[in-house]
Amino acid sequence: MKHRLRPVGPEFLDTAPLRLAFTAAIAAAPRDVHHALAEDTEGWTQWFAPVTHAGPTPEGRSIGLAGGLRFEETVLLSEPPRRYVYRADATNRPGLRAMAEEWRVAPAAGGSLVQWTVAVDPGPAAALALRVAAPALRTSFRRAMQRLDLRLATRA
Repeated sequence: MKHRLRPVGPEFLDTAPLRLAFTAAIAAAPRDVHHALAEDTEGWTQWFAPVTHAGPTPEGRSIGLAGGLRFEETVLLSEPPRRYVYRADATNRPGLRAMAEEWRVAPAAGGSLVQWTVAVDPGPAAALALRVAAPALRTSFRRAMQRLDLRLATRA
């Protein structure tokens, strides 16, 4: 990884210059959703289409996305079954100064309410790209939640 990002903590989720948040209701139980997020790292490639590679590392995980973007991440918090937070430490492309993501899982009627927050300190070009990509990220997230729900239902 060529580009190191500034290390941030969970508080960055509230102070980041740019935040995107998406929410979806699914039928899976919160503990199953949290397990898929925090423990079944390799499984991300089965339900989150942009993820082409996901593998554990001693500090967190290594993620590859469609188009060749890669990240090395450190897990900051894992609070089963309600919260999973990690930051990006390095990437293979310039444009981001800092990045953290949070997954919140709450019980809801018939399953779970899942919220994904992406918090970034982007350079100017990355800020514009993220704002333009926000609708596509929302669609990708919703499809991912549908696929995760189906995956968890077939495993039960």
